[in-house]
Amino acid sequence: MESFLGIDYNVWWFLVFGAVISGYAILDGFDLGAGALHLFLKKEESRRIALNAIGPVWDGNEVWLLAGGGVLFLAFPKVLASGLSGFYPAIMMVLWVLILRGIAIEFRSHVGDGMWRSFWDGTFSFASILAPILFGAALAFDH
Repeated sequence: MESFLGIDYNVWWFLVFGAVISGYAILDGFDLGAGALHLFLKKEESRRIALNAIGPVWDGNEVWLLAGGGVLFLAFPKVLASGLSGFYPAIMMVLWVLILRGIAIEFRSHVGDGMWRSFWDGTFSFASILAPILFGAALAFDH
């Protein structure tokens, strides 16, 4: 078996995958927390400050998940294939919730109507609360 610095390539790829997923968990935890607390912020100014805090980085944090999928595809394709086929419903729900979070952040300020903003605020908060729950379900899902 080939190795680099005396360590098997599979071990290196496993360490890279662990670093990428850890990077996502650490960095996106801030975004998920800001979203979960979003409805508890009563003033529009406070909500705007919270969104401005995560604004520059929220979409970049999702790239860590794409990188993790790329590592699985490159280094462990059988794990990716069995994971996607076995956990398909849970993974699709996670993706829809992540998409809803992004849509809510972007659409919130497009119309000045209070009802429009309240709907997207609720969607953002709901999706941010549901995302970690679904991540847990996707990891624990037993086909």
